[in-house]
Amino acid sequence: MELRWKSFLLRPYPEPGRDLEKFRLYTESWRRAAAEEPAAEFRVWQSDEGPPSHSVPPHLVAKAAAALGRDAFERVHAALLRAYFVENRDISSAETLRALWLDAGLPEHELARAADPALLRQVSDEHNRAVELGVGGVPAVQMEGTEIAITGAQPVELYRRWIHKRLEEERLEEESR
Repeated sequence: MELRWKSFLLRPYPEPGRDLEKFRLYTESWRRAAAEEPAAEFRVWQSDEGPPSHSVPPHLVAKAAAALGRDAFERVHAALLRAYFVENRDISSAETLRALWLDAGLPEHELARAADPALLRQVSDEHNRAVELGVGGVPAVQMEGTEIAITGAQPVELYRRWIHKRLEEERLEEESR
């Protein structure tokens, strides 16, 4: 199995001055996902920083890291998730993104890749494709060969059943040929 991360923008446009208290209440919903096995690391938003104003900057930084290779992407992606869900940092902030990039051990001058218009088009195209599939939130998982996506933090068992069902369908298709 190969996992490919694609962009979906929960906040495609900047929303400066978002209400921090409302955002803190929203993050209470993270507790359910954190309680599932395997346990994920989440923390209800406790920081006075943020909330993030929009989704585009971290997606561009992740794509810029991906241009440097899979390992660079994985380090930056993990740092972005940790910064947001565990450390409660504003990952739309240029300062935070730069710090995460450098902490991931990537060359500072390569961060300029995040300003490449081609990456913005890629992020936008991936987002639009997700919308076409009916995605309205994250995480959203689409299995290759299907035109549906499972959206929201779901129990691992749901994904297992879905994968086993798809494998069985493929086995039956093979046998009928």
